[in-house]
Amino acid sequence: MPTPADSRLPNPRSIAFIGGGNMARSLIGALIRGGARAGSIAVAEPNAELRDALARDFGVAVHDAARTAAQGADVLVLAVKPQVLKTVCTDLAKVAAASRPLVISIAAGIRIEQLRAWFDTDLPIVRAMPNTPALIGAGATGLIANDSTSAEQRAQAEAILGAAGRTVWIEREELMDTVTALSGSGPAYFFLLVEALEEAAVAQGLPREAARALATQTCLGAGRMLVEDGESPARLRERVTSPGGTTAAALDAFAAGDLRGLVAAAVDAATRRGRELSEQYS
Repeated sequence: MPTPADSRLPNPRSIAFIGGGNMARSLIGALIRGGARAGSIAVAEPNAELRDALARDFGVAVHDAARTAAQGADVLVLAVKPQVLKTVCTDLAKVAAASRPLVISIAAGIRIEQLRAWFDTDLPIVRAMPNTPALIGAGATGLIANDSTSAEQRAQAEAILGAAGRTVWIEREELMDTVTALSGSGPAYFFLLVEALEEAAVAQGLPREAARALATQTCLGAGRMLVEDGESPARLRERVTSPGGTTAAALDAFAAGDLRGLVAAAVDAATRRGRELSEQYS
């Protein structure tokens, strides 16, 4: 289970979220539940409805302008879409140069060097790739920091992202595209598998309600076993596969359809798209 942010280190005096969409909301909620003070968090969000919801639900300060929210913040969490991030960084450049905050970016495909160039200042920067299960506190996030980021700032970034799930540090930035393809996009692959299992069971005559309930609970149970049992996925698969049994027959069908090859091709396609995004928004 994730450790609350404030149990690992003192909270930063102030955190500014630039962007108040679903991912920012999930992180803010996790931080508040973990003991962070609402008064230490500010959010810049142009959408008035989202601003009002954040203020009402969490008691955080909300602003329509990024520069107002970022003023004096110790940490800037960039939670906007990649296509607007350059404009946001340029707009915040003077504020960031004056206060030198830790910058955490959760934008897919945007590299640390691009962020440094857009801020036009050598700031401590952590690039993060969370995924949507962070919305329920079960996220998985890859992290990488530049050389300007201190050990304490790395711990701050880990605490902020870790409030909503598990974090893993990556050593080489080019591997963040693979992180995006694996855990960033991975929930969609999982949902597709559950969708396919449901449809297959319905085709065999099972009522849809029963098929969905059994498919979703089976996948939930299997996921918990992976986390809690400690065995490798291969070993867990072997434990439920009796020679000549029903599971073996199903796995033979997966092998005949080259499931592993399809998964490898999917992850490769998503990885390449991540690289293209970096070039597209440079």
